Amino acid sequence: MTVLPATTETIDRAAALLRDGAVVAFPTETVYGLGANALDARAVARIFEIKARPTFDPLIVHVADDAMLNRVAVNVPDLARALIERFWPGPLTLVLRKTADVPDLVTSGLESVAVRMPAHPVARALIERAGIPLAAPSANPFGYLSPTRAEHVARMLGDRVDLILDGGATEHGVESTIVMVEPEPTLLRYGAIALDAIEEIVGPLARELSDRAKPLAPGRLPQHYAPRTPIRVVEPSEVAYAERADAVQLAFREAVPGYRASRVLSASGDLREAAANLFLDLHELDALGASRIDAQPVPLEGIGIAIMDRLRRASHR
Repeated sequence: MTVLPATTETIDRAAALLRDGAVVAFPTETVYGLGANALDARAVARIFEIKARPTFDPLIVHVADDAMLNRVAVNVPDLARALIERFWPGPLTLVLRKTADVPDLVTSGLESVAVRMPAHPVARALIERAGIPLAAPSANPFGYLSPTRAEHVARMLGDRVDLILDGGATEHGVESTIVMVEPEPTLLRYGAIALDAIEEIVGPLARELSDRAKPLAPGRLPQHYAPRTPIRVVEPSEVAYAERADAVQLAFREAVPGYRASRVLSASGDLREAAANLFLDLHELDALGASRIDAQPVPLEGIGIAIMDRLRRASHR
């Protein structure tokens, strides 16, 4: 496997590989993505193969500018333009009507495409230099913990990826918020942007968070973002001391005694810090070979809603 620090030279190398149909892992401000030319069905098929991802689960397409957006989406409504003006580049994905150039494999046969413009400088530079929109789900085996560092990608996917660009730790640590604008503004996935910020622009969002046989957006299956170690969301007061001996703990602000090991998401109670540490801490706890991970709930406010969404999907069996 090839893991290289993200420099001008290595980004140019990765861009050339992408134009030739390769698959490259790269950092975004949310998590590391597994990218391929979104307009090349054969290249996109490799993403599904590498991740063992079911083809009914659509991919997010990443663009660098308006011209690239127009290659993958048509008739972008005014509300979407208002959200783009406010949140792009950044961790907001919009579901829009797709162009004929986007292969059905990318959208799982839907007439819509999920699109975002990442803010991470490495991601932006890579897309710009490749000159093509990139289909890029998280760079992990399907359903498993999302990667927030290059070493996570290397450990989970190894030589199956043509190149891994190391851009350091990601900023947000949870995936993008996904919103569908038509026929009415609808939340499809909780993510790094809080709902109240979006609702300031589009008004109250409808919710379409139910699990479908054919999801409208990624990350909506009942079991997702899961470590290999069984995980449950539980208040510390509900766990007897004797039950903790062979388990590990993901605490929000303060660890309770009795566990084999603990990780604290944010000692100060900062939900953004907690989100940034979520997958990193779960990766570390998952590697300890414990019988169980007990995760403390976090407040259901702001990005805490996205954290709890990830924990509940991880714990679903």
